[in-house]
Amino acid sequence: MKQGIHPNYVECTVRCTCGNTFTTRATVSEMTIDLCDKCHPFYTGQQKLVDTGGRVQRFSDKFGGAAQARLDAAKAEKAAKAAKAAEQEAARKATKEAKAAEKAKRAAEYAKKAEAKAAKVAEKAAEAPAEPEATEAVAETPAAE
Repeated sequence: MKQGIHPNYVECTVRCTCGNTFTTRATVSEMTIDLCDKCHPFYTGQQKLVDTGGRVQRFSDKFGGAAQARLDAAKAEKAAKAAKAAEQEAARKATKEAKAAEKAKRAAEYAKKAEAKAAKVAEKAAEAPAEPEATEAVAETPAAE
């Protein structure tokens, strides 16, 4: 190991933002840290939002609210998709109602035709009793011969 090029390795007091303090060895005599084993989410099982020195604020200042603009654009896009879906659903419902109305119309026409046919059959049935007497007479004639 070369002499004179390495820093001194001294006792170091480490202070966490949660208030925990412990001693170790390092090249500096004091350190301040954001997370330690007493407050880190991995060890505690609790989520903790760490905003050291206003990093989120500095990011917002640096990019001029670009992140918020993206969030707003995403919300607007989502709202547009929802409106389009609602419009398509309304069109689908209107088409379904139109088909149902057409089906009801065809059913009514069919019922009319069925009634007309039934009326014709009834008319023929009313005329039919006169014909069976004639057919009986015709039927007896060949038997007599």
